[in-house]
Amino acid sequence: MTAFRFGYQVTATRDADGLRAEVQRAEAAGFDIVHVSDHVGSSWAPLAVLQAMAAATTHIRVGSLVLNNDFHHPVGLAREVAAIDHLSGGRVELGIGAGHAFTEYHAIGVPFDPPAVRKARLAESVEIVRALLDGAAVTHAGRYYQLDGARTMRSLQTRLPILVGVNGRAALTHAAAHADTIGLTMLGRTLEDGQRHEARWEPDRIDRTVAHIRDAATDRASPVELNALVQATVVTDDRAAVADNIAQNISGLTAADALRCPFLAIGTHDEIAEHLWACRERWGISYFSVRSIDEFAPVIEKIRTREAQDTTTT
Repeated sequence: MTAFRFGYQVTATRDADGLRAEVQRAEAAGFDIVHVSDHVGSSWAPLAVLQAMAAATTHIRVGSLVLNNDFHHPVGLAREVAAIDHLSGGRVELGIGAGHAFTEYHAIGVPFDPPAVRKARLAESVEIVRALLDGAAVTHAGRYYQLDGARTMRSLQTRLPILVGVNGRAALTHAAAHADTIGLTMLGRTLEDGQRHEARWEPDRIDRTVAHIRDAATDRASPVELNALVQATVVTDDRAAVADNIAQNISGLTAADALRCPFLAIGTHDEIAEHLWACRERWGISYFSVRSIDEFAPVIEKIRTREAQDTTTT
């Protein structure tokens, strides 16, 4: 069974000292990686923050969850990521997606193409970035990118991990062949604010999605890792009441699915640990990213203790 990994997505703090302190707290709490998101607005620009987070810590990995592919040309992106990988001592993981916040596209005058176009452009970009980070000279005559012998610095890591966050069968098929990690989102229509979505978190739907990924990844030399971004961590003695309240505020979500899906962590620390363990057993999701340090740190400790016990007894 694949070992658990835990990521922490930094908050929207705008204070540089506060950001450094935040990632240091995540490192001390036992997280494996700290993430930064990528949104146009007053939040942090992601690539500079990756280097700042690495400089403020000693061993925790740093990554994006996720960059918007349409805001980064693959050659420029590979240059920056490779440089940060060297500067960090080989601690970078690149997360990238097709983009969804139409309000941000409109704000900067970038066309918001249909999902199929954005996903196809992402697929081209992932292949280009992978080759550049691996040290290849890339000539590419695609629909969206044209390169003629482009090169960048190769990553310090022999294979810098790439996470692709996508939905849809075609996009997942490509990610299963080319990504090291697939970020499961299981989200539906983007709502009017450009940020929130309808949830498609029914367990049987997740079953079908994971089965499709596994089928598409049969020719891989190593298994694809599955990640879930936990949208909320709520420590409580009344799981049912909290799940019902959350379901009332997320379009398309039922209370029953809120309790079973991998995208919410509700309950006591013991219950949350058991829930994540069950999600790994059912779906093979071993990599969970959260947005809370203090509430989630005891869960990491409980799972690490159980993993160590399992190792001792086998």
